[in-house]
Amino acid sequence: MMSGWRRCRKWDAARDESSPFALKPLSHRERGWGEGQRSGKGDLSLPQSAALLPSDQPKPMPIEIHQTDITTLDVDAIVNAANESLLGGGGVDGAIHRAAGPGLLDECRALPQVRPGVRCPTGEARITGGHRLLARHVIHTVGPIWHGGDSDEAALLASCYRESLRLAMEQRVASIAFPAISCGIYGYPPERAVPIAVREVRAWLGAHDAPVRVVFACFGAEMAGIYRKVLAE
Repeated sequence: MMSGWRRCRKWDAARDESSPFALKPLSHRERGWGEGQRSGKGDLSLPQSAALLPSDQPKPMPIEIHQTDITTLDVDAIVNAANESLLGGGGVDGAIHRAAGPGLLDECRALPQVRPGVRCPTGEARITGGHRLLARHVIHTVGPIWHGGDSDEAALLASCYRESLRLAMEQRVASIAFPAISCGIYGYPPERAVPIAVREVRAWLGAHDAPVRVVFACFGAEMAGIYRKVLAE
């Protein structure tokens, strides 16, 4: 059995693909919560790989950084940086819809509108199936458009992460991957957005037992470097 010290080392090492302690992707069979839900056995226990450290040890932070296409990740849920209509768009939103197939658009279109043309207001989140993706779920969240920082952008962006994690916990999601919300065509400066993302995920993991694995999926090396720098602080 792995000692508490070694397990702590594995969790707290730099969680990216270059680390010798980087976690291997979890298969569907290895995921404790997801497997229980699919099998109908109702086993909602955490996978053994996420066993808690002794009570006198600090809680590990299972955060990873991957420079990759988020649509290819084999996780329980990926987060889509969507627009308020949830009917697809550019950037990661369009990529997720293309990879998931037309069933995702059909499911999104069926979601209720809170006002004409708006199925998910900025700062909120909605969840659908993953369709043709490896992920079982897509969590759609609408980040703020950058207007210079004086229009509640930081609060709205923080809400995107909290609401996405809340839905993930409600659906017994063990692993979740986030893109850099609002950092594409919405123009949010990454050097301001990434600290918010890391802060909110760390705060959530410090207060909750799920998800047990969080991935920040970065399309390019520059963005991955910003996440690594913030995580190291």
